[in-house]
Amino acid sequence: MPRTPWRRRRLGGATLGALVGAVLGLAACAPQAPRPSFIGVAPPIGGQPVLPGPVGPQRAAMLLPLTGPQAPLGQAMLNAGYMALFDESQSGIELAPRDTGGTPAGAQAAARAAIADGARILVGPLTSAEVAAVSGPARDAGVPVLAFTNDQQRAGGGTWVLGITPEQQVRRVVAAAAAQGAQQFALGAPDNDFGRALAAGLRGATADLGLPPPRIALHPANAEPSMAASGARASGARADAVLIGETGERARRFAATWMSEAQSNGQQPRLLGTALWLNDTSLGREPALEGAWFAGPDGRARARFEARYRDAFRETPPRIAATAYDAAAIATRALRSGALPGQATTGGAFAGADGPVLLLPDGRTQRGLAIYAVSTGGEPQIVEQAPAPGGPGS
Repeated sequence: MPRTPWRRRRLGGATLGALVGAVLGLAACAPQAPRPSFIGVAPPIGGQPVLPGPVGPQRAAMLLPLTGPQAPLGQAMLNAGYMALFDESQSGIELAPRDTGGTPAGAQAAARAAIADGARILVGPLTSAEVAAVSGPARDAGVPVLAFTNDQQRAGGGTWVLGITPEQQVRRVVAAAAAQGAQQFALGAPDNDFGRALAAGLRGATADLGLPPPRIALHPANAEPSMAASGARASGARADAVLIGETGERARRFAATWMSEAQSNGQQPRLLGTALWLNDTSLGREPALEGAWFAGPDGRARARFEARYRDAFRETPPRIAATAYDAAAIATRALRSGALPGQATTGGAFAGADGPVLLLPDGRTQRGLAIYAVSTGGEPQIVEQAPAPGGPGS
């Protein structure tokens, strides 16, 4: 029988909007108050095999900043989690919001309380530091963690990183550029965690493709783009493609300086960027960046998710709400099947709110990312659609 469109489906005689509206009122006033049940099935498994629990709802806890400065963001992510549970569930699964207060100590306390209350999977928390605080107690209890961070260092030991990591972005855009003939790559990026992650990703991507080692230039975060470009250029005589680890005005100035120097030496390298460029229409004002490539989430899937979210909550979701949707949906599938999160998607990629996503048993996450080109017309244009995670070009 054809599936009824989600926004018209009913659960216990109520629409999603009505049910979630009541739930969110409770969460806003008392995040630790008794949770409502949305329905799915099955006994879950934590980090180690566990005996069947008592009869009743199988519980996933969602660790979010529901108080403090990030409370609006946490509320939007909770909305997305309920959307996913409504889409995925059948009977017997409960999603329990827990407030982290936006701090590592709060996240750890929320995780311990959730585990003591019977949570079999933790969805969240938000930041790398919070995930580090949660991973130990979760691992000791054999409870998997589906974290929202994009810090690849937090993956493993029962924790999956659901954010789109710098390494994933670099591998996708390097594969696309290499397919067009680029062989010598260079990177100009700030000397911080993000820049170092880009460098590690570029080294790994070129090595896997059998290409020469990339030329890496990490500059102080407050360095002038012209200084950064000169430093990167000094690291080698030629580059077929240059990855820029900057955004906004700094990316524009970096590109203009780099291209001016390259063209004066008879070179025309392809400029590359990161997923941070997806919402930066100002890049189109710099002629040197026209046609520059970067990898980002599947825009078609994102548009569908945003339309459904607006239909239910009458507002546009923040970008990370899509990650919350994916994590909650995967948690529900794992609980329903009695499998670990890394086993719940091994039969094929999960069609997530930001495009296809595949969790690997070792804690790594693969995403299908599209290739975009910067356009002087404003919105970036898709050059290549997102491939299946783990497939050619992904």
